[in-house]
Amino acid sequence: MKTFVKAVTFATVLATPVFAQDTPAPADARVYFVNISDGDTVSSPVTVIFGLEGMGVAPAGTEADNTGHHHILLNRPPLGEGPEGAEELEFGLPADENHIHFGGGQTQVTLDLPSGEHTMQLVLGDLNHVPHADPVVSDVITITVE
Repeated sequence: MKTFVKAVTFATVLATPVFAQDTPAPADARVYFVNISDGDTVSSPVTVIFGLEGMGVAPAGTEADNTGHHHILLNRPPLGEGPEGAEELEFGLPADENHIHFGGGQTQVTLDLPSGEHTMQLVLGDLNHVPHADPVVSDVITITVE
């Protein structure tokens, strides 16, 4: 019976999803937009270059200390806010038109955005697309596309 209980406990631990707060990030880690700033007016398509200090970039699924991959939160509340805020901190970022993943380790993208105002925030995710224990995020910026 003890062996059965141990086996069930072990299987439960293995089946438990990865939760936030598991992947540490250095206290001085910083992610930022290199070539656009809050208040900029740009033309579409817009090339966005991601900057990162204090950590390295690695493709999703890569288990290495002090690494992650980029995500853009587009036209939605800042990380942790809004209807899915708590879930994205605990279970990871969804992939949709408001959550753009760069799981290949990309450090820039060209976006075809319609005219008007758009908000963006960079978020570094761990190997499982989950923000780090102390999330590494940029400020939210607003750009206007002409």
